[in-house]
Amino acid sequence: MHSFGAAAQRLGMTPQAVSQLVAELENILAFRLFDRTTRRVILSSAGRDFLPSAETILRHVRAAESAADDVRNQAAGVVRVGAPLVLASTALPAAITLYNSLRPKVVIRVRDLPVDSLVDAVAAGDVDIAIGPDRAVPASVKQQAVFNSLWVLWCSRSHPLAKKRRLRWSDLRGTPLVAAGRDHEHNVTQMRLSTPEGERVTPIDVVDNISTALGIAAQGVSATLCPAYVGALAQAYGLISRRVTHPEVLRKVCLYSSTVRDPSPGVSGFADFLAPWLLEWSRSLDRESPPLSEEDSRR
Repeated sequence: MHSFGAAAQRLGMTPQAVSQLVAELENILAFRLFDRTTRRVILSSAGRDFLPSAETILRHVRAAESAADDVRNQAAGVVRVGAPLVLASTALPAAITLYNSLRPKVVIRVRDLPVDSLVDAVAAGDVDIAIGPDRAVPASVKQQAVFNSLWVLWCSRSHPLAKKRRLRWSDLRGTPLVAAGRDHEHNVTQMRLSTPEGERVTPIDVVDNISTALGIAAQGVSATLCPAYVGALAQAYGLISRRVTHPEVLRKVCLYSSTVRDPSPGVSGFADFLAPWLLEWSRSLDRESPPLSEEDSRR
């Protein structure tokens, strides 16, 4: 290039502006970068020594610009997501796999949390967003409904109630039920309150983890009441679901985020992707739910 005029043309500046910028840089460095003649400009001895460091700085600046573009375009960053066991082990891994195929530089970390801790984790900033059952929220947390899931009975195929396509609450009287955690215990209690006195059901036991309740139900010893989306795990235990009607009870699943902290572009991007993805995921579980077989219907 060998001239300020050629450099100015390439940079879209005037030769005087380029010359002034070079002079300011030389003043900061306290040595001359270029030897100037009337015909050309060449690197000085000190300039040649300084050139590798300058090129390294420029590479870092370009990398920083590229990283800023990724963040601005929701293509990079770290997202911390809280969810209870079922969603954390089934829905979120599938969602993350798909999202990372679109945004490979976004790092998504999952924290499996008790249902009652989800809102508090968002409020405290321990997670950026959380997905889980409907809960009361403080002013610092925003709640967005994502999908509804029916509470259903999960039982083994050998269970006496498996022969019925649908159940009434009265059908559950005298049926041993295992509830999973305080969340399920609370919901079963609420269901009891919404049914007539003679049709109320009471769990015989409450375990901490949903997988324990499903394992017990798989042995045919008892059954468990869980939302239909638990089918992502329940079917692996060989369990089948039966809808309980009069009334049907819905579990609302929500996305929680902070109202007092601005989300990073990466968090916003994943949250915008996750809500509709979860809705379709829940619908796919409904479509994949196996129908009652002829053998089951004859029992």
